[in-house]
Amino acid sequence: MPGTKRIINAVWQAIRRWFDPSELRSVGTAPDYRFSLANERTFLAWLRTGLALIAGGLAAAQFLPPTPVRHLREAIAVALLLLGGAVAVRAVDRWARTERAIRLGEELPVSRFPAVLALIVGLGALLLVAAVLARAVGGR
Repeated sequence: MPGTKRIINAVWQAIRRWFDPSELRSVGTAPDYRFSLANERTFLAWLRTGLALIAGGLAAAQFLPPTPVRHLREAIAVALLLLGGAVAVRAVDRWARTERAIRLGEELPVSRFPAVLALIVGLGALLLVAAVLARAVGGR
């Protein structure tokens, strides 16, 4: 349980930093505002990506026709909704960590998330192609 408490505390501290601008401003020095604005634009782009995935999940749930694979439509919808939520949460975490690094004059934090997201989306596209082909071959 000590490891679990440590993880929960670390997550709580990260979330607290997202919503406490005074804590962020108390770190380092004020950067050139252009860097902060660029960081904010990147955050907003990631947020739009998350919203698009959520919209895609809702569209899949409402408008995809029944598929030969049972509950595939629901699985696609849930996967897109969860992925959209994960992208939104990751966006705010990335924004906060990047803003902190800019204020401290450190290297920007490295992230594998874009590569992981691209692989997940690519795999999802392949699965959808397989489902479309299965439907076409099955004569439905």
